[in-house]
Amino acid sequence: MRIKPKSPREALQPEPAPEPPQRSRHVRNPLVILINLVITLAVFGLAAVGGALYFGKEKFEEDGPLQQEATVVISSGAGLTGITNRLSGQGVIGDSLIDEWIFNLGIRFYKNATKLKAGEYAFAPGVSMQKVMTDLVEGNAVVHSVTIPEGWTTAQILERVREHPILTGEITEVPIEGELLPNTYTFARGAARQDVLNQMKAAQEKLLAEVWERRTEGLPVETPEELVILASIVEKETALADERPRVAGVFVNRLNKNMRLQSDPTILYGLYGGEAWLKDRSAIKQSELRAENDYNTYQIDGLPPGPIGNPGRAAMEAVANPSRTQDLFFVADGTGGHVFAETYEQHQANVRKWREIERERRQAEQEQTTQPETSN
Repeated sequence: MRIKPKSPREALQPEPAPEPPQRSRHVRNPLVILINLVITLAVFGLAAVGGALYFGKEKFEEDGPLQQEATVVISSGAGLTGITNRLSGQGVIGDSLIDEWIFNLGIRFYKNATKLKAGEYAFAPGVSMQKVMTDLVEGNAVVHSVTIPEGWTTAQILERVREHPILTGEITEVPIEGELLPNTYTFARGAARQDVLNQMKAAQEKLLAEVWERRTEGLPVETPEELVILASIVEKETALADERPRVAGVFVNRLNKNMRLQSDPTILYGLYGGEAWLKDRSAIKQSELRAENDYNTYQIDGLPPGPIGNPGRAAMEAVANPSRTQDLFFVADGTGGHVFAETYEQHQANVRKWREIERERRQAEQEQTTQPETSN
């Protein structure tokens, strides 16, 4: 290629500058700019949300600020906000607004906002928000209890239930004697007294049906109610579990022979009703023994008209399956148990031994009270 030489004029003239490059029409489009801004903000927003979620999760699961065990009562119908305020106010989850938000949002994240249960809760030091949520959802409330000893009368049971400081409400339906099952019953704070009694009654009905179904054939009791009557007498006669079947066997043998039961506790119940054992009535007076009443089994044939207390499982099972002996009598042996006899002569000998033991005890007590004090 031949190069055309420039003329002197052309050589002296400066060459025009090249035109700047043309920008794409797409880059200058405002919509593209807006989209880029939205994407950038979304990325930063997601990063912020992710960071917040991570922080919130760590805070929700880490040990809390509680320094010592705290008991918190969550009332029924408090709602999530009310529960959060109560926990925050007592330092369980922290008292800052951020702590409350994290707890509140954590409950909602796990979809438990409507599953929190009322009750009395005991929280250990350092309990986490997550553990608090679990306890409230599962209803791991503080459990209180009332214990009813075997053989107690309904009057004794009602007195204990009325005096219990945790139970609430009045007793509106008084159970009849023998309808309640002695046991230990648990409940949460705020439980109603009547509900606890209803629980005792339902437990007795269920157990009695089971015991009656497994009873020995040929017993001199014709109904479940008669089984309860005899079991209540057995319960009052001995506190030793291994003696109950044998004591029950004595009464069964006497009933089969048309002999009177001659049980001392029935005398007291006939005279004083369910309040017979609210006071110490361990010894029966001769005047009480001779007094006429419908429950005095020294005077009446067969069973008394009703139970003299509320028997427990062991006493009812003892009556349903008594020991198969020929025993017709028993008397205290001085050790907390009884000695049994098949004949009246054997029984009289056992009674003489018992009276001798009583005399020796009284004499020892008198000597102890009259012994002069020694000076140092």
